Amino acid sequence: MISSRINLIIRNFYKRPGQYCRMCSTVSQSQNEKDPAPLFFDQHVQEFLVTLTRIDYRKVFSARKDGTALNVPQFKFMTDEELQEVRAQISTKARGRIQMPPVVKVRAEDEIISKDIGLQGLCEQNYVFTDISFGNTNRNRLIVVRDTNGTLRHANSNERHRMNQIYFPISDREIHTPQMFSNPYFSDLLDKEEFEFILDRACLQFEPDDPEYHRITKEVYSYVNKMGKFDQLRSTRHFGPLAFHLVWENEFQNLLADVIKSENITEAGALIRLYHKIYPEAKSNKPEFNDLDLVAAYIELDSGNHQHTLTSVLAIYEKLQHEKEKMEQAILKAHGLSDSTDGKSET
Repeated sequence: MISSRINLIIRNFYKRPGQYCRMCSTVSQSQNEKDPAPLFFDQHVQEFLVTLTRIDYRKVFSARKDGTALNVPQFKFMTDEELQEVRAQISTKARGRIQMPPVVKVRAEDEIISKDIGLQGLCEQNYVFTDISFGNTNRNRLIVVRDTNGTLRHANSNERHRMNQIYFPISDREIHTPQMFSNPYFSDLLDKEEFEFILDRACLQFEPDDPEYHRITKEVYSYVNKMGKFDQLRSTRHFGPLAFHLVWENEFQNLLADVIKSENITEAGALIRLYHKIYPEAKSNKPEFNDLDLVAAYIELDSGNHQHTLTSVLAIYEKLQHEKEKMEQAILKAHGLSDSTDGKSET
């Protein structure tokens, strides 16, 4: 049962869709030596991710479980020009709603500045020194810690979070990590498929390079991928980072199969092109291929142990498309719009 406090937090979050748009990201620990940000912010990569998000207005503007009262629908008579203008406004608003959280590298932890053995045991607790000078940001603010053993070091992510929240609090962000991100509560939320709620709350609580945020998002993405629950995040702001993460880790084969099964071969092509952006050395990297040929090339040359499964899925797709073409030709023929010999429409 989501508490009224959490309801208030999420409600305020959606009132300001852009305020926290740069407060979320994920990247697997196995690739910490690489920085995914330059690739993620590449214009072509962003276009691929928007295509994969598959914007559905009904879901983007659907009522959310945040306790907000529903608005009464309004009906208006419009001219064609007015209707086109409103549709353009809705499209722009929808793109704002699905503005993707960025993907950045995990921040380095516990950089030691100096060690002074003479201070060892002088105090029974650590001392934290925070620079609260005007003009600094929470990201570049100098925060250092003197440990009880005399070591002077930069504050770790948890200490930085607490000091920044004490001196410069961010609305709806808590000083300590909410219990919902710890088991058994976290596992219960995953089992209830509250993926969007978890990720939205994590955006409020953590900075984009926080190791704790990376842990949480990685677990959510892995669970979604394992259970094949992609539709739960599709048409949300988190689907782009999900797809990017899976491709970054080369674990997107389940997503590829799901897209092919839904007969969205354009999305499948975007997914493979995203793979080629991240892994340009791939054997199937053929920019001149169309979407279907590109997917087939990937399955044959780069899919590895997933080749058999993906080949079967693609074969089913091609068979369905062939049957649809035959049905369309039969309908045209029945209406006298097609030549019975070659199936082409009469001119």
